Amino acid sequence: MADPKGFLTTKRETPKSRPVDLRLMDWREVYEDFATSRLEKQAGRCMDCGIPFCHEGCPLGNLIPEWNTLVWRDDWQDAIERLHATNNFPEFTGTLCPAPCETACVLGINDDPVTIKRVEISIIDRAWEEGWVQPQLPETRTGRKVAVVGSGPSGLAAAQQLTRAGHDVVVFERADAIGGLLRYGIPEFKMEKFRLDRRLEQMRAEGTEFRAGVNVGVDITAEQLRSEYDAVVLAGGATAWRDLPITGREAEGVYQAMEYLPPANRVASGARESTPIDAKGKHVVVIGGGDTGADCVGTAHRQGAASVTQLEIMPRPPQSRAETQPWPTYPMIYRVSSAHEEGGERIYSVNTQEFLADDEGRLRALRLVEVRNEDGKFVPVEGTEQEIPAQLTLLAMGFVGPEKAGLLEDLGVELDQRGNVARNSSFQTSVDNVFVAGDMGRGQSLIVWAIAEGRSAAAGVDAYLTGRDFLPTPIAPTDRPIS
Repeated sequence: MADPKGFLTTKRETPKSRPVDLRLMDWREVYEDFATSRLEKQAGRCMDCGIPFCHEGCPLGNLIPEWNTLVWRDDWQDAIERLHATNNFPEFTGTLCPAPCETACVLGINDDPVTIKRVEISIIDRAWEEGWVQPQLPETRTGRKVAVVGSGPSGLAAAQQLTRAGHDVVVFERADAIGGLLRYGIPEFKMEKFRLDRRLEQMRAEGTEFRAGVNVGVDITAEQLRSEYDAVVLAGGATAWRDLPITGREAEGVYQAMEYLPPANRVASGARESTPIDAKGKHVVVIGGGDTGADCVGTAHRQGAASVTQLEIMPRPPQSRAETQPWPTYPMIYRVSSAHEEGGERIYSVNTQEFLADDEGRLRALRLVEVRNEDGKFVPVEGTEQEIPAQLTLLAMGFVGPEKAGLLEDLGVELDQRGNVARNSSFQTSVDNVFVAGDMGRGQSLIVWAIAEGRSAAAGVDAYLTGRDFLPTPIAPTDRPIS
């Protein structure tokens, strides 16, 4: 146990955000530094529970009480060893994960939970600064070749695990740089890309090969992929976005979030000088209340939008847990992200009826109506119609699954009832040497699930190729077996 009285004497404390007027002038992460002495006290609040429900809250099964205790004892090097034992990329989860472990913290039953996420990112940052993160070269080589399609967190986790197990791994990415949504989908103010780049350098040093700018299914056929590699891991994500096919959808100024964010992130990283979709001086409306919508809000603020409004068809969530979402479940409560702190308006229980364009076909406004939920259906409330100005509308309503045309159709893999790639408990698809991990098989989910699935799929691949039980398996998708 860390400090036996820590949870009684120390209140929860997190880093302060940089002032809004300053952080809107750059794309850097928004939080200020947090003194080591203060962080160690926060780690000391961990009670080392007899049944640590934070383990259950974390899909990776992170050994949270162990590395909390080690940080409190100022034993940071052992702390990163315990953290890396279950998580390949704590710098990704430490910045991007919504921390279901904290909502499952036992201390959270009647007090503020432990600042698990802040301790996690501090451990890995310290480890990089001290030079403790080094390439882990395999002791032997198997001679087996594995292709990983997709370089997001799931694909990278699978690739690193398989490389360390001694396989020859090649990661394919259709974008011009490695990282998937970590590279071009996540804004710099949420995770600066130096965190990704230094991890990729470690992976290259370990022997993982990366090939960017290769569209598997087009540049390399499914037949070539299966014949040239002993196993294939599909980790391309759930990239088929949900659209809003209403009157006026064709108006100039209506875009998908993933048409907007990647070029903006390229500008932020210095990869290009300007973006074709710029919010500067415009009234911006973001449709969708999730993380992607918040990313659009923060990006529009930094581009100098005249106003930013975020719409959500669901009612505003409560400030605290509802009785139907008791501890240790992850509750749907009202949350304020760093992007929301920076300004704008959030409107709940509204539906967009029409995109209104001017005579030249350019978006000028949205027609909205308030809705109420009746037996699971959103019913318009009579007399609540209104128009709000908008020269740029961004659709951030989530994703409906993986893209079917091309690779998946050519491989002939079976799909489950939700349109995701079906797999068995070893993450193997209906095609003999083809495996799947992350959102492509699970559906749109959290980064921590992506890494956990990448690790588990790697274990399935290694067992398939060698017959050994060598790699850890955090999870098994036994609820959706293939036929």
